[in-house]
Amino acid sequence: TPEEIYQTGLSEVKRIRNEMEEIKNQVGFKGDLNSFFNFMKTDTQFMPFKTADEILTATRNIQTKIEPNLKKMFTLTPKTKFEIRQTEAFRAASASAEYYPGLPDGSRPGIYYIPIVEATKYNVTGGMESTFLHEAIPGHHYQSSIQSENLALPIFRRFLWYGAYGEGYALYCESLGKELGLYSDPYQQMGALGDEILRAIRLVVDVAMHTGKMTREEAIAYMMENESISEEGAIAEIERYMVYPAQALSYKTGALKIWELREKYSKLLGSKFNLAAFHDEFLKDGCMPLDIIENSMDEWAKKP
Repeated sequence: TPEEIYQTGLSEVKRIRNEMEEIKNQVGFKGDLNSFFNFMKTDTQFMPFKTADEILTATRNIQTKIEPNLKKMFTLTPKTKFEIRQTEAFRAASASAEYYPGLPDGSRPGIYYIPIVEATKYNVTGGMESTFLHEAIPGHHYQSSIQSENLALPIFRRFLWYGAYGEGYALYCESLGKELGLYSDPYQQMGALGDEILRAIRLVVDVAMHTGKMTREEAIAYMMENESISEEGAIAEIERYMVYPAQALSYKTGALKIWELREKYSKLLGSKFNLAAFHDEFLKDGCMPLDIIENSMDEWAKKP
């Protein structure tokens, strides 16, 4: 129900802020969380790059770093090639990091675009590692490529999109950072939590605005109180939710469901549970509603 989603959001925001407080204290920062957010956004130690090529190289190094553990956690992998590119100059100022799907016939690779307006102002704590996991590998590149390459599916299902599945899975991938060998730096972990809390806040403000709990202005204020976001950024987010109700709920709702399924089958199967097999089963048939994927995976879990 809307109320359950709202309460889940409040609970998740509280949990994530507590984790943020722990990291703030761990690094010895004196001040409140909002001051810590500002420190991470403005301190030059977090802007080490001089050129766009250095940023692209650092991103490719993330891909290299996760490869050993990735092979243990996923055995079903895409045939579609993958590239990391700088976003074209004409659209970089208004773009965000994004994934552009490849074509299953191999004529176009999957492309992870990184917008770089001024390399010297590129901040590594802005979710550099978590965004790669979400948009690229093992996130959208794996999910969309495996789905489109599956010739056993009807053609409409090879290219079907369902937000709670696709965005939920990509957000779930962000939470795999430590298992994949990332987030060893507390500031990268903080960046990942910053990405996560945005999705939790959405559960609160999207529902609250559409059920009369919050006005537009109250929702903007709530965002600014609880995450590292400018007033302009908060306004853009809130107005997105106003014109596209419930879409923004898909990320966190889907990710929570995937973790619920992972824990469910881990307990059910015990020593027989294999994480790579779980991921492969979740991905192999592509996007579908969450209740249907759970029914399908229940059958998978019953197999000897």
